[in-house]
Amino acid sequence: MPKLTPYDLAPRVSPDNAGNLTERVLMIRRIAKVTAGGKNMRFNAMVAVGDGRNIVGIGLGKAAAVPDAVRKGVAIARRNLIEVPLRGTTIPHDIVTKYRSSQVVLKPAVDGTGVVAGATVRAVVDLAGIKDILTKAIGNTNPINLSKATMDALASLRDPQVEVERRRARRTPQPAQQQQQQGS
Repeated sequence: MPKLTPYDLAPRVSPDNAGNLTERVLMIRRIAKVTAGGKNMRFNAMVAVGDGRNIVGIGLGKAAAVPDAVRKGVAIARRNLIEVPLRGTTIPHDIVTKYRSSQVVLKPAVDGTGVVAGATVRAVVDLAGIKDILTKAIGNTNPINLSKATMDALASLRDPQVEVERRRARRTPQPAQQQQQQGS
């Protein structure tokens, strides 16, 4: 059984809450399966979907024709939308993630820097609504692995203020527990 990634574990956003979603085809690949009767041609389409504010998802559609594969990829991406925490127009902190043989480095950038990224990472980051970011793809640049590594990175991002509040709430005892401790 494959290991679950941060993108697999991230809470999903309903497409109804996402608003106006934009689709972008990252890759179309022709697959030939050789059988006794000849070659069976099929197509894979990697598609990214996002609202340009902070919601993004990816999907890999497979079908006998390209339009069907793209349509399936869009449907899968719409079912797998996640929310990305942003700080202004960039990400809150540096992150390095690896998916199989592809590794992605994402770094926040100052306003006006723009998106410094290759084609696959740029498409996913643009659809997520990130305007200023520095990225680097290390290792294999296969679009499927690279897009999944990018989504793992975006799903692993945490807003520092929210994370501090969450940890403080977990550490401090509840008021009812404090009263019980004082009374005994």
